[in-house]
Amino acid sequence: MSSDHPPGLDPDRLRGLLDRERPELVHGPLTGRLIEGGRSNLTYDVTDGTGRWVVRRPPLGHVLATAHDMRREHRVISALHPTDVPVPRPVLLCEDEEVLGAPFYVMEFVEGTPYRTAEQLAPIGPERTRAVALSLVDTLVDLHAVDPAEVGLGDFGRPEGFLDRQLRRWGKQLDASRNRDLPGIDELHATLGRELPRSPAPAVVHGDYRLDNVLIGSDDRIRAILDWEMSTLGDPLTDLGLLVMYSMPLGTPDSPVSTTAEAPGHPRPAELIERYAARSGRDVSEVSWYTAFAWFKLAVILEGIHYRYTLGQTVGRGFDRIGDLVPVFIEHGLTTLTRKQEG
Repeated sequence: MSSDHPPGLDPDRLRGLLDRERPELVHGPLTGRLIEGGRSNLTYDVTDGTGRWVVRRPPLGHVLATAHDMRREHRVISALHPTDVPVPRPVLLCEDEEVLGAPFYVMEFVEGTPYRTAEQLAPIGPERTRAVALSLVDTLVDLHAVDPAEVGLGDFGRPEGFLDRQLRRWGKQLDASRNRDLPGIDELHATLGRELPRSPAPAVVHGDYRLDNVLIGSDDRIRAILDWEMSTLGDPLTDLGLLVMYSMPLGTPDSPVSTTAEAPGHPRPAELIERYAARSGRDVSEVSWYTAFAWFKLAVILEGIHYRYTLGQTVGRGFDRIGDLVPVFIEHGLTTLTRKQEG
């Protein structure tokens, strides 16, 4: 039994399972490494020397099974794989915790680059950066064009009251990590609640759609959308709002959280919104609300990280500066709503 494998992955046990369930798939001993970058679920790159696969499993010692539901992720990529939406080919779902200590799934490895920062985009130049950002919009339109019922996802979520539930959920999340005064955040939350838009017809929503959750091929097109753990049936404009938020400069140099907006050639938010509207046929007149909601959601996520940092529960670089970013996100959210009211 090999002992140099990463925590949470036993290649010998995985090989045994694959040999039973997918004979002829693996042709030699498996080795694996943890892929950095995921926020919560663990992702491993696994190979037998010729073939390559990816294994996704919940964090070690996870408690909330629903928060890291492997069945859900596997179900959505299995449903979308035959469509125009680029996702990795699913191989296997294993809910037997005896194998790796938690449920997990295996999918095909997809070649591509996850661009996380403006600095990573800079070397490919302005024209290619522009192509990549526009490809992100076009692929989102393809995702939202999928008829959930036609691909077996008709019961994948509860679209009725989606925005109201989302707003309440993130409000509760904020209360759970509230240990300092955050001027403006209650005003932002309350204004979002007062101005709740009417949702369009529900679609499959990714929930965390941004450049570093997709793999870009050498032709600058999207090879695969990854990290489906937040996906559901709901209001498609929440995905657009988040994408727009990540396309706006933060205005904070050396930030531990970055958007790709500062990369030369990156289209401005207005162009991304216009392209989405033209290609999807959806009414995007309320996109400011969805963008402000994205600022609020990220402010809550960052405050949660800051709260855990103050309790000594986070390890790594940059966590000491996360707390300073929260007011920046609140301010952006309030400004976005103010512009909406004035416009």
